Amino acid sequence: MRVKHVSKEIHHHKILTDIDFDIKTGSIVGIVGRNGAGKTTLLRTMVGILDPSFGDVLIENESIFRNPQLKQQIIFVPDSSEALKSYSTKEMIHLYKQIYPSLDEDYYLQLMERFALPEIKKIGNYSKGMKALFFLVVAFSTKAKYILLDEPTDGLDVIVKKQVLKILVEEVATNDVSVIISSHRLDELEFIANDIIMIKDGMVNSRYGLDEMKANYIKAQVAFESDLPVALKDQVTILKQTGRVYIILIDKNHDEIIKKIKLASPLLFEDLPLSLEDLFVARLGGDDDVS
Repeated sequence: MRVKHVSKEIHHHKILTDIDFDIKTGSIVGIVGRNGAGKTTLLRTMVGILDPSFGDVLIENESIFRNPQLKQQIIFVPDSSEALKSYSTKEMIHLYKQIYPSLDEDYYLQLMERFALPEIKKIGNYSKGMKALFFLVVAFSTKAKYILLDEPTDGLDVIVKKQVLKILVEEVATNDVSVIISSHRLDELEFIANDIIMIKDGMVNSRYGLDEMKANYIKAQVAFESDLPVALKDQVTILKQTGRVYIILIDKNHDEIIKKIKLASPLLFEDLPLSLEDLFVARLGGDDDVS
């Protein structure tokens, strides 16, 4: 899949600006950004619910907007299923079968049994966790190549979260599908994602493979007799300060900056494990809101 220079305006307000990236087959890609960054609008445009104001979404170099049949290869699972709560499970499968002719009913029944999901007359009677599992089961049963998920684990208990994450990883590994997840749960994305796309103000701020991220950034704890030397403040990102102790992120010229830190005779210099949340704070400007 290729998201090709997509921009989107709604009521003369620019939501997305020149979004451009591709999705490799058999990968899990996390899309992260602060509230209002445009993540949900991006997902809705990628699946064809919204038309872009400019740009295109391509599958095998063909536009999903000029070739609507290609949309059968994409499915979007929103963060709320309230619009479908009055449907029975059988009615839902009948509905999705009309949209996705490749839906595998035998596989659907296997997954329903695996996760102990009962067939019911109203989906609204499922618990929140069961609803999340049910719509994932339906999504994977369609055999779509691209599964787009908006906050798939939001509000779920620990046990159900583990089930959701497990099925995501297994489906990607065994069926060669691609999963694109918008989520504020950075710890979960760090565990399952191959790549992270950071969105800021409707634009791609940065994209990282997680292995690349951890190779290119260093996180450290440092302390000096007084403040962090002025010469270093412009060369590192301060993630946290407690008195004279600083948690910093070094994103380039590692050896040179570490040499400068040591020349300044720190009272403490210690490497720390790097997380996706650290990079989020550094790149997107704060940890007070990571949704």
